[in-house]
Amino acid sequence: MSDPSAATAAPARPTLVSALLPDHITRYTRVLAWLLLISNIVIVGTGGLVRLTGSGMGCETWPYCTSASLVPTPELGVHGLIEFGNRTLTGVLVVVALLAFLSVVRLWSTRPELPRLTLAVGIGIILQAVVGGVTVWLHLHPAIVGLHYLISAALVAIATAYVVRVYAEPGPRRLAVPRRYATLVHVTSVVVLITVIIGILLTGSGPHAGDDAAARNGLDPIFWQHVHSWPAYLLFALTIVVFAVSFRMPQTLRLPLWTGLLLAVEVVQIIVGLWQARTGLPIVLVNIHMVLAVTLVSAMTAVLMHLKAPRAVLTFADGSTAGS
Repeated sequence: MSDPSAATAAPARPTLVSALLPDHITRYTRVLAWLLLISNIVIVGTGGLVRLTGSGMGCETWPYCTSASLVPTPELGVHGLIEFGNRTLTGVLVVVALLAFLSVVRLWSTRPELPRLTLAVGIGIILQAVVGGVTVWLHLHPAIVGLHYLISAALVAIATAYVVRVYAEPGPRRLAVPRRYATLVHVTSVVVLITVIIGILLTGSGPHAGDDAAARNGLDPIFWQHVHSWPAYLLFALTIVVFAVSFRMPQTLRLPLWTGLLLAVEVVQIIVGLWQARTGLPIVLVNIHMVLAVTLVSAMTAVLMHLKAPRAVLTFADGSTAGS
């Protein structure tokens, strides 16, 4: 008979609490991280659908859909369903953000950036809902609509940073590329921001206001199409340089992958932008263009996040060191 003392104790089965609040990064944590990012991109598409179908005032007030009903009434038709559907998705985002926060809250002492990033996304989603309500109260004023979109872009950036850090090694991080290259990447990110902001101004002058009675910002849409293209082409040129030089960076950073993704998004975005401008701004292409814009922000954020690494000093082929 075998000695009972030599028997190996069976591992304890995880409880529901330990599964929802793990004390380390798990597959569940990573899945929630991706859901957080994807849901914040998807809601840009549904929000675009609200505007592009003229459903911006499908629910005439906020937080109720009408003065007497929380949900859309039959009299509001399909516009009410589209607007209310977008509002409902905000609730889904809040739940995803809460679950993501709970999945890393026990790591606050060892990985404090993770719960802080999820908390920032959660607060941002609530702020976004309030701004959405103000947008309805002000009957889709283009300035508030633009702010609404800009907050979405910021939330996508924060969610992307969270995804990257979930997969990253823990520990203090330092610049892992030459300072000249880091400067080039940061300049490129500024051009991304300028391109997005000018695109928002252009959208505020165009035909897709979300409602026939909604005001426009008064800018000449034809002229601002050209203004929008200037930083876009500059961004494309800068990204080609960033991509080409990335092959000289430390392989562990995988920068060619992320800069290549950034370049690919820009190529598709340019094609869609030219196509929509030459075909009278069909709503399908405009919505794709809107989603690609925040995808561009996500890709740029990923590149920025991979400029640092939790390593000491990296030496390059030419003898220079990281941060020099």
